[in-house]
Parts: sequence; C-alpha cells; structure tokens
Amino acid sequence: MRTVAVVLAGGTGLRFGGAAPKQLQLLGGMTLLERSVDAFDRAPGVDELLVVTAAELTTQVRALLQGAQKLTDVIDGGEARTDSTQHAIAWLTARAATNGEGSDWKVLFHDAARPLVDQETIAACVAALDSWDAIGAVVPSADTIVQLADNAFSRVLPRELLARCQTPQGFRLSVISRAYELAAADPSFAAMSPTDDCGVVLRYLPEIPVGAVRGSELNLKITYPADLAIAQALLDRDCDRPSS
Repeated sequence: MRTVAVVLAGGTGLRFGGAAPKQLQLLGGMTLLERSVDAFDRAPGVDELLVVTAAELTTQVRALLQGAQKLTDVIDGGEARTDSTQHAIAWLTARAATNGEGSDWKVLFHDAARPLVDQETIAACVAALDSWDAIGAVVPSADTIVQLADNAFSRVLPRELLARCQTPQGFRLSVISRAYELAAADPSFAAMSPTDDCGVVLRYLPEIPVGAVRGSELNLKITYPADLAIAQALLDRDCDRPSS
C-alpha cells in the first residue's frame, strides 16, 4: 500500500514574529521546512512527499527542496490549516485516480513547525495504519491539567487519561477524504474548525476509532522564538554525544 507524507507549511507564523515565515526560520543551518521534509525523505516506509505552502512561497519552496528525492509536488495552501489539508486531499485523490489506484493509500500529515520528528515515530505511524484507519502521535501529559471557569479552577482532570497531540497524524485516504467531505457540507465547520485532522474525523466520523501512537518529547512544535532556542539546544546536545 502506498504511503504519502504531506508536510503542511502554509502558515504565516504570526505568533513567532520575524521577517521570514516561521517555516523558513533556520535551525542548525537548515530551515524548519527542510528538516521536516528531510525526515520523511529518509523514512523507508514513505513512498512520496507532498508539501503544501503559502501561494507566495511556492516558487521559493520548490527551489529550496529540489534535493528531496521523494518530493512529488509543492502546492498552494489555504487560509486555514484545514483549507491546506483539503487542498492536499484533492491533490492526493486526483493522483490516485491518475495512477489507476484506489483510495486506500496511507497518508501522513505533518506540521513543518515540528522539525525534530524522528524515524521511530514516523515508522510507528506508518505501521499503525495497517490496523487503524486513523491515528495520531501523542505523548502523555506530565503535568496536572485543570479545567478553568472565570479564571478559577473548576475541575482537575485525570492525568492518566490525558495526552498531548503531535504530528504526524495518519489516515487511510478514503477516511480523511470522507471526513472533510462531511465537514465541507456543514455550515458551522468554518466557525468551529478543529485545530487538527484527527479532530475532523472524531467530529464527522465518530464510528471510526482514532488510534494513539507514542510520540516523542523531542518532537516539539516551534511556535515562539524560545521554542527555536530549545530545539537548537536539543540539536547541539545530540551533536555533542559520542558516536557509537
């Protein structure tokens, strides 16, 4: 079964700030986007790559990623993350039809803002799609999580039942396509849009269980400049380790 990794790099990174878009910020001499793409380019279980980016960056991103062996295309994203996912789904569906293949491809969606995704996580997500139709990488919460009301604690949530979502999130193409088809028909979707693709499946295909794959604490999301400094420290630490 074919596996396609989709790297989503369409955001503007307003919370990050700076002159360059967040996905083009440098980390250890490479942009965040290059590092994310490189991880999937090296993954044995991934057959091809698709990058979704802001329309004004498409030409620049194509030139930046010309060395990626598995990269098939760079396409324009949309205003919101879910719009970019829908653009990717349309591209994937058309490509599967052109190839004369069905809609049972494995598809991994990954945020370019998570440049330190490791090979173990990618492999685990690909393997999990042999048993599940939808999966997401998660890490357990080390902190106690509380629900607030009027700026006060209203409930302490059971930590053993909670986890923090990461990407990759993976799906059979037919499942994620159907979930977004139902979302597009819902007038309230744009106003209450989930922040991730597993959320779309949970809302519109509640009969489809979403499997949890153990992620990594190193797979952090770069949102603020301080996150970039942490990621750089992690890279420097790995470089300082003696090779085995």
